[in-house]
Amino acid sequence: MGAAESVPETSIHEFTVKDCNGKEVSLETYKGKVLLVVNVASKCGFTETNYTQLTELYQKYRDKDFEILAFPCNQFLRQEPGTDQQIQDFACTRFKAEYPVFRRCA
Repeated sequence: MGAAESVPETSIHEFTVKDCNGKEVSLETYKGKVLLVVNVASKCGFTETNYTQLTELYQKYRDKDFEILAFPCNQFLRQEPGTDQQIQDFACTRFKAEYPVFRRCA
C-alpha cells in the first residue's frame, strides 16, 4: 500500500457561503449544532417529498441544536432554474421552510 497524500483537515465551520441575498455567512455561526447540509432542487421528482420532510424534521428538532442548511443546485439536469429570490420564495412560501436556503450553485 502506498502512502496517502497529506490532506489538511478542514472543518465545515471554516467556510463562508452566501445566502440567497448574496450576504456572506460564516458557517462558524452553526458551531455546536448538528447540521444537515442538503442539496435541494424545485424541479426534481422528489421535491414535494423532500421539502415536506425537511420542514417536518426542522420543526421537530430545531430547538435541540439542529440546523438544516439548504443549498439549491442547478448542476443536475437543470432542476433548479430559478433566481435565488424565486428559490427562496418557493421554499419558504410553498413548504414553510424556516431553515436557511443559500445561494444557488451554478
